[in-house]
Amino acid sequence: MKKLFIEDVYCDSGVPKYTYIEPNEHVKTKVALRSKGRGVIVEGPSGIGKTTCIKKIIADNNMSAEFLSARIQADIEYIKLILSSPRNCGIVIIDDFHLLSDEIKHGFSDLLKVLADESSEDTKLVLIGINKAGECLVQLAPDLNNRIDTIRFEANPTEKLIELISKGEDALNIRIEKKKELAERAFGSFHVIQMLCKALCIINSITETQETCTSIKTLPDDAISNKMQELGRVFNSTIKEFAVGNRNRRGGLAPYLRILEWLAESSNGAIQMDDIYILHPKYKASISQIADKGYITRLIQNNERISKVLYYDVASKILAIEDPKFLFYIKNTNWALFEKEMGFKISEHTQYDFAMSFAGEKRKYVEMLVNKLVASEVSVFYDKNAAVDILGQDLDKYFAPIYAADAKYVVAMIDSNYPMKVWTVFESQNYKERFGENSVIPILFEDFTPSPMDILYNKGYERIDTTKEVEPQIERIATLLIKKLEH
Repeated sequence: MKKLFIEDVYCDSGVPKYTYIEPNEHVKTKVALRSKGRGVIVEGPSGIGKTTCIKKIIADNNMSAEFLSARIQADIEYIKLILSSPRNCGIVIIDDFHLLSDEIKHGFSDLLKVLADESSEDTKLVLIGINKAGECLVQLAPDLNNRIDTIRFEANPTEKLIELISKGEDALNIRIEKKKELAERAFGSFHVIQMLCKALCIINSITETQETCTSIKTLPDDAISNKMQELGRVFNSTIKEFAVGNRNRRGGLAPYLRILEWLAESSNGAIQMDDIYILHPKYKASISQIADKGYITRLIQNNERISKVLYYDVASKILAIEDPKFLFYIKNTNWALFEKEMGFKISEHTQYDFAMSFAGEKRKYVEMLVNKLVASEVSVFYDKNAAVDILGQDLDKYFAPIYAADAKYVVAMIDSNYPMKVWTVFESQNYKERFGENSVIPILFEDFTPSPMDILYNKGYERIDTTKEVEPQIERIATLLIKKLEH
């Protein structure tokens, strides 16, 4: 029997020579690659076998192709040249195309339409990206959808993962007794099952083909624990830095932490924010705040560790995992223990960190404070920002729960007009019971002073004097509110 090394058999990088398994999408991909002119978008979770499948088809069919990567600067320059002169390029395959700039993506959407309409014989584009990556091109050019082939790779069935394990067993003359259990822990990823099989062999001191058949009785949990310890040195800091966000915050609704947990629960290593708003309506305000205001983008762009494993597409609002090892790591993370170790104090039963109550005459000052709070990445209910949601609603039923329970704190910004307004009276009736919970924060303008009979008389409050410079007063109050939330 030919002697082989485990790193060549259970291969966790490159195209496997001894353990390649055709994914379900293999035939469709093969036909699409042979079709002249018509562009191809191949999308799916990281580590599922997209790029490996294409490389294998190209090699097996003696096809000539140019492989480029959006992660390599020299390749990006070549990609720009293709856009400027797209004739006689042959088959051009661009991996991780979702990382390209919007300008380049727009150029490709136009080029794909032209090549399809001309039935080009000399240039064919194949773009490989993460799950739902093709949506960004279709959004740039909706009429592109019928001019390209989109192949969506899904999680591989357990049977195919077992087939891969078996090929490796034959090559190494070993038998893994818990094949099915091991395959079920790989989440449909060829990459992950290669990694786990390799770990099992190393645990059992098997580094090459055995002279006599050797049984491996080690449990899958042992291999997983081994890899989690190893990957923890790489990814533990990454999840900590993402979980606390740009502001290193561990209180409130903890939206960044929740996003990591939802990614771990996802079947394909990607979540779309619009879907999250439907599935988890309680978190809509806090998640939309960091997604729509660009804070997730900023966090990823400003942190090299995070940018290596996560990608956020602003247009489609899709957050996706780039590294299959990272997906494996977060899927096997004990999130309850992580929260405890990180010292998170999460508001489980509220939708907002703060809800603003005020008379319309003071709106400009309220908006100044809201903007300061939003910039600190906390969730604020402010009627102007909820204008779309309010349309067509029964306003009594919409507002009442927000002030009664759905905000951790009610910020009551009270001036002389406040007691005279229908809606501020309505809001105060809904939050008045919360004074006993110390969850109403009064901010009084200079034209209002509580009487000894007023519930506010013995409550701690802040003041805004509009006859003086307001900006530093607003800044100070915003800082106090953030500290209150965290404390």
